[in-house]
Amino acid sequence: MEESAYYVVKKRAVPEVLLKVLEAKKLLETGRVRSVNEAADQLGISRSSFYKYKDDIFQFHDNAQGTTITLAFQMDDEPGLLSDVLKIIAEYQANILTIHQSIPVNGVASLTLSVQVLPGTGDISRMIEIMESRRGVRNVCILAKE
Repeated sequence: MEESAYYVVKKRAVPEVLLKVLEAKKLLETGRVRSVNEAADQLGISRSSFYKYKDDIFQFHDNAQGTTITLAFQMDDEPGLLSDVLKIIAEYQANILTIHQSIPVNGVASLTLSVQVLPGTGDISRMIEIMESRRGVRNVCILAKE
């Protein structure tokens, strides 16, 4: 099996050290700390962990602008639910390119959306979290990022 160069995982599956490396990068970028040593000390990680992972982990949104993201959903067959999901995408100022929905089976519809991330688009990770928290939306996952 050929190995992929990138994976998309939810935050809860990411080891704590990697999340701390992300936070250290934010501290450095915003000037809240002056050095890697200070950031590492503040977050309780080693400098070697920071240097080992700093180029390999980034916020999804930071690397998403100008790309197309394909999302897959399973949602209850309820009037207005798809409209609510589309409104969330509009609120985040992403551009919907395609919508494909199956005929609902046992009250559940499968749906794929291709969304273009624009320079003014908000945090895509947060957008997906809000969609997932909507009553009737059973699952949202990223199928592709082009």
